[in-house]
Amino acid sequence: MSTAEPIAARLSDHDRPIRAHREILALAWVAWCTGFYSLMLLSFVLQPIQDELGLSEGGLARLTAVGVGMTGVGGLLFGWMSDRLGRRTSLALSIAAFSLGNAACGLDPSAGWLLAARALAGLGIGGTWGGGQAMLGETFPPALRGRAGAIAQSGAPAGLGLAAIAGSFVAPWIGWRPVFLLSIAPLLVLAAWRRLPESDVWREHFRRLREGALDADDLARARRPILAQLVAGDLAGVFTRAFLLTALNMSAYWFAVVWLPRYLQKERGLSIFGSGWWTLTFVAGSLAGYLSFGWVSDAIGRRRAFTLYCGVTAAGLLLVTLFWDALAARPALGLACMLIAGAGTGTWSCYGPYFAEIFPTRVRGAAMSVIMNVSRGVQFLAPLAIAGVAGRWGLAGGIALAAGFALLAGAWVWTLPETAGTRIEI
Repeated sequence: MSTAEPIAARLSDHDRPIRAHREILALAWVAWCTGFYSLMLLSFVLQPIQDELGLSEGGLARLTAVGVGMTGVGGLLFGWMSDRLGRRTSLALSIAAFSLGNAACGLDPSAGWLLAARALAGLGIGGTWGGGQAMLGETFPPALRGRAGAIAQSGAPAGLGLAAIAGSFVAPWIGWRPVFLLSIAPLLVLAAWRRLPESDVWREHFRRLREGALDADDLARARRPILAQLVAGDLAGVFTRAFLLTALNMSAYWFAVVWLPRYLQKERGLSIFGSGWWTLTFVAGSLAGYLSFGWVSDAIGRRRAFTLYCGVTAAGLLLVTLFWDALAARPALGLACMLIAGAGTGTWSCYGPYFAEIFPTRVRGAAMSVIMNVSRGVQFLAPLAIAGVAGRWGLAGGIALAAGFALLAGAWVWTLPETAGTRIEI
């Protein structure tokens, strides 16, 4: 007589993914993909918006800034919500917020309304990453956590691609307002929300908190405001180190990406078409790096993989900036270096699994959301820094700073503990 396979106590205790894991991963990917799409869509339709509403360049800048700025507020709000009300609730409300914000953009009667609509969209966008990655970290088997986080992270380049298609090809055909109205579509995902299981780790933590079943110290900490928990006591050190790691890596990314097309056109004489192909090569490398990082980090550890990929980014960027003259006669080699530099950005697939393993359940969603969104807001300084350096050493020197930030991030990660394979406790 055969013996039935024992039922795992938690989703993370399964040896291999089951249907619940696939559903959680699908929702996390869709949330991040559509959230990133919603963040980037505006960039592709700024001109028709300016033409219709008569906005100045300053008005367009404010419109762009408010969406990005509100992601930081959304990270804190929905991060708090995911820790106090559940991962499912936080994800559902954040998707609803940016979807309704998109629709409101299409209905705006004035520039003020559009500004408020972008604020609502940014609020929801800020909540998608932390809640989704916290749920993935708490539910996937430790040996597969890195690759699950990497698959979810690949939603970012997919979202950027969707935004480029919608803004560059669909909007000229049907208008920018209908494109924003169609961008309410992520709400359809919520039709399957009731089938999505809640994180059993969070559910058990919430039960213990509600019943006072934690020990006295843990109970006292869990009942403090979440932001206060992050910046004081037992979490202040690890929170600060994790934030600096993200800020360094974020700087490496934005210093390169924001000015790369202009550098290729202005200093290297490429046409817009030619620089586009070089940039797309970088993006293709990024997608490969996002996906591969998860498998590598599960195999050799989070810190080793992170340092390896940072080194790859630095090498690729230095080759296409400071060592350009050695590549100028061989364009294929230059494109290969762009591909390599893009592949190194796979470090972004580290953060979801790594931070889920570092931070306790009581603050996991908020810590991840706040770190990611606030460090992104700091990147408003990146263009100013590059402009200052470019005045003396050219754009090549400014973009080469990204390589330095990548190397610093690769070294700084060693101030944090190794966590690959860790079983996440209550």
